[in-house]
Amino acid sequence: MRRPAPDARPVGLTIAGSDSGGGAGIQADLATMAAHGVFGTSAITAVTAQHTRGVESSHVLPLEEVEAQLSAVIDDFAVAGAKTGMLATPELVRLVADRAPTFGFPLVVDPVMVATSGDRLLEPEAEAAYADLLAEATIVTPNADEATVLTGVEIEDEASARAAGEAICELGAEAALIKGGHVPGETVRDVLVTADDVRTFEHPRVDTDATHGSGCTLAAAIAARLARGADLESAVEGATDFLARAIRYPYDVGQGPGAVNHGVEIRNDAAREPTAEAVRSVVDALVEADVSPLLPEVGTNVVGATPYAESVAETAAVEGRITRTFSGVAPTRGVRFGASSHVARFLLEARECFPTLRFAVNYRFAGDVEEALETLGWDVAEDERPAEPESVAEREGETMGWPARQGFADRPEPPVAVVDRGDVGKEPTTKLLATDAETLTERTLELCDALE
Repeated sequence: MRRPAPDARPVGLTIAGSDSGGGAGIQADLATMAAHGVFGTSAITAVTAQHTRGVESSHVLPLEEVEAQLSAVIDDFAVAGAKTGMLATPELVRLVADRAPTFGFPLVVDPVMVATSGDRLLEPEAEAAYADLLAEATIVTPNADEATVLTGVEIEDEASARAAGEAICELGAEAALIKGGHVPGETVRDVLVTADDVRTFEHPRVDTDATHGSGCTLAAAIAARLARGADLESAVEGATDFLARAIRYPYDVGQGPGAVNHGVEIRNDAAREPTAEAVRSVVDALVEADVSPLLPEVGTNVVGATPYAESVAETAAVEGRITRTFSGVAPTRGVRFGASSHVARFLLEARECFPTLRFAVNYRFAGDVEEALETLGWDVAEDERPAEPESVAEREGETMGWPARQGFADRPEPPVAVVDRGDVGKEPTTKLLATDAETLTERTLELCDALE
């Protein structure tokens, strides 16, 4: 008989409705808590029949059943953080408001009042009952429409969001996060208001309709981070980053727009070592084949991005570069994350247009390389350096991003290679791209053979 090895984790609680489609409600909350290393418990307030296209029906559970669930969880588990979602009726709102003073753990109140369509989800009596619940909240997370219902302030910009947040804090809440997802614009701005400070978290808007459950996911992420001991501002910052990535890489499920990817970060973290190993396999192949005819003066680097990479720190590359030696080529050091700067930024920019791209390598460019590319008949994009705005060229870290954006403009499929003819002080380069390490290796060897 084997000895058990218990896994102690913080406990989170969600008080919300069930979404049979899995994108929102307690399903989203529990998945998000698990992604944050928190054991999730629940008190279900209502059962809904819904999917990626909408809600078919809903049934509110009896008050005593919800109360029994709360008692069962709180009496047995050391809950370290909780959040509310759909509370459906005035009685359910008052039930939670009455129990909240005894919680002894952070409470995130997501006032689910207005649907994305703008439809009211609660009757006026239930909206009024929220006043007592807000007074017990560690943080309240309304979207723009819900903030207007709670405060009467129309959310149009950061100033009005701040005013609404201050009004919610005046009702007794320790903090308010006015979400900007419903406010038009290229940038989503979530405004955090506390008694001492105001901070805005900005993320580029993602062109997708797969945002169902985003509010639930954000509130659950905040609650989970608070349960793990984070301070409020850090919890909000981490949760907004988490949601931005979950929306950028949604689940392609159902016949509707899809669902927010609650597991995006744990899957991304799980892919780190396989990604690094894939980069090592490319490096080994380049060394074995001796691709020195392709190496530029500055050396070559191979970069691999995790499936949901959003930063250089999530790309693996050779620390240093691959350079020529007396016997061929060799990496100066091993592979680690964050080791590349230029090629990594190029790959990240390429992923903005084609998110499935995960690997890139830089080689030299000259007349013989150009002839080899033509012989292979590959789809090759070219950066026109003279078109690069001076303001972009002057900004540090932009010299690789601009060619990527220009090279992929209006293309239905990613090119195999991107040619940069260089400029004053900038060496001409050829960059190969691929969705997997094996393809990147094959393309390199093909180019090397064509060159010879």
